[in-house]
Amino acid sequence: MGKNIVKNILLDGGSSLNIMMEELQKWLKLPSRKLALYTLQMVDQTITELVALIKDLKVQFHGILYIATFTIMKNNVLYSNYSMLLAQLWLHNAPITHD
Repeated sequence: MGKNIVKNILLDGGSSLNIMMEELQKWLKLPSRKLALYTLQMVDQTITELVALIKDLKVQFHGILYIATFTIMKNNVLYSNYSMLLAQLWLHNAPITHD
């Protein structure tokens, strides 16, 4: 795995999962572990299928390295402008102010 820059990441203090779109996972060539099939109910009440899990992914944000677990979702589930969502736990561990 190399260094890649991912832009347009959504920071969401209300979400409990770090989410990555399946298309981004394939573009980054990240290995994943298949999930037992389960679903997630989105804020708009739609149900979506979670397809895989990436554990212990190294993510560097403004020069600081973090280890995070990402749930891989089918494409076009998040707002179309975002390919990744960093959630509550990531925000809690990062030395940033979320306002």
